[in-house]
Amino acid sequence: MSVDQHAPAAARSADALEELLGDPWDAANPAGFERLLAADEAREPAAGAEATLGTFGLGAELVPAALGGRFTDLPRLIEVLRALWRRDPSLGFGAGLRPFLAAAHVWAAGDAGQQRAAADALLAGRLPAAAEGAPGFTAERDGAGWRLRGRQEIVTNLREADTLVLTARTPEGDATFRLDLAALPADGVRHLPRLPGVGMRGLRLSGLEFLDCPVPADALLGGAPGTAAALPVSLLARTCLPALSAGILDTGLRAALDCALGRQLYGGKVADLPYVQGTLARCFADLLLVDAFSGAVARLLSLLPAQAAAPAAALGHLGPRLLIDAMDTLRSVPGARGYLHEGRHAIFQKLGRDLLPGGFGADSRAACQAGLLDLLPGLTRAGRPAEPAVPRGLFPAGTADLPPLDFAALATAGAAADPLAGTLLAVAGDTPQDGLPGRLARHFLAELDRVHAEGAALDPARPALDAEPEELRVAHRYAVVLAAAACLGTWDAGRKAGDPRTGDDTWLCAALDRLCSLTGGPRVLTEAERADVEEEMFRAACRRFEERRLFDLTYRAVPG
Repeated sequence: MSVDQHAPAAARSADALEELLGDPWDAANPAGFERLLAADEAREPAAGAEATLGTFGLGAELVPAALGGRFTDLPRLIEVLRALWRRDPSLGFGAGLRPFLAAAHVWAAGDAGQQRAAADALLAGRLPAAAEGAPGFTAERDGAGWRLRGRQEIVTNLREADTLVLTARTPEGDATFRLDLAALPADGVRHLPRLPGVGMRGLRLSGLEFLDCPVPADALLGGAPGTAAALPVSLLARTCLPALSAGILDTGLRAALDCALGRQLYGGKVADLPYVQGTLARCFADLLLVDAFSGAVARLLSLLPAQAAAPAAALGHLGPRLLIDAMDTLRSVPGARGYLHEGRHAIFQKLGRDLLPGGFGADSRAACQAGLLDLLPGLTRAGRPAEPAVPRGLFPAGTADLPPLDFAALATAGAAADPLAGTLLAVAGDTPQDGLPGRLARHFLAELDRVHAEGAALDPARPALDAEPEELRVAHRYAVVLAAAACLGTWDAGRKAGDPRTGDDTWLCAALDRLCSLTGGPRVLTEAERADVEEEMFRAACRRFEERRLFDLTYRAVPG
């Protein structure tokens, strides 16, 4: 495999990282599955893979180009970090996503000096520690500085980092600090023991307690409480977690297919069984629809940040559920082999465990659903957009380049017009009505109208925490509609650009049929139509497996 210099920049960076990481099935590869599994059993990061990331300069991918790094937009970063998540999600989270989210606080709210310091550290390969979950710390003014108190049980990369990014409660609102750990007084800080985990066991997780610890004024990001970058970082987390976790399912599919094609049962291959073929086809469809949905939301953050809150919440609610359910379903293909900690397919059990903690804390699936429910009354009362249109550049086959992501602009996201709902209306109106795509598009148009009517009837003053199950169900169905809109938009852009993969009807129909099953209403495809679609999806998955190509929408060739 070689890096295609004519490919987009994101693909070139991802290909370069893949080439450095090498064939994951090679037992001698320090970044291969065998070494990663051994590190997982030891509950430590894989040293060989970490060294490869240093050679690649992963820290530069997390730093905006204006500060000397390679970060320009979220889709680029997602494509690069997926190379890690396909192999070892704990490495992808600990060395990639978590440092990026910690740094995003600085990119969104820090002053020029704070941003320069954070950029220099990452460019030198020094990752920040980051406190997870809701703030467990409080801060009070103390002269020109602050006093920190409280404890946080889960902090990533704490023992290896020289800086820590945390959010603390203050009487004036939440405040985010970037602390120089070496400068803190020894009697003001107590380190708590490392926590063992079931999933992502290689993550370095430990706790920290502040004992009336003084910190300087210039450690506060943004200059004052209330300017913390909670919303921008939340939008990034809700988008990145499912987008990157799709890489876990990609390798899960590859391992399951490898097992099914190589194992004999009842006088033939396991892959010859109709049940197995259908299972693989449906999980392949789930991966493609999550990729389409997360890709649209990631691009939306650059193009229309003020309109990104609802799509990001919808993705954060729906995406992890689809991926976790798909991996659970996929486990039936390797059977007992899917639980083994040794052997060629041992990576499957690790990935299944690593997928589970992907959406915890303030950006859990339930929190995203509640956030979407809070936005629904404002989104739905206006009804259908008066002039539905697909925003230029929103889908990968579009012609517009993405502008650099403006981290601070993400703070403006709210219950503005939903561009994905407009996409659904525009694409459905431009799709021939006599084929399967047209029938499925009409189904989701009708579902959009139903959700608009039910959402408009919700009480905007009622907190989502007090919502009835029926009200939460409305938010869930709205998330399904937005996922369908993203699939239709991706397909429509590919169809018009002549892309034989994203513009293909089969994946679209498979993805939309999967989404139909989540709304509780009637299915659109007949049993015979579904069987035909799933048969072709299985064949497409086998072709990608044989050609060593990714199962996502990029279709890139990868080692192994």
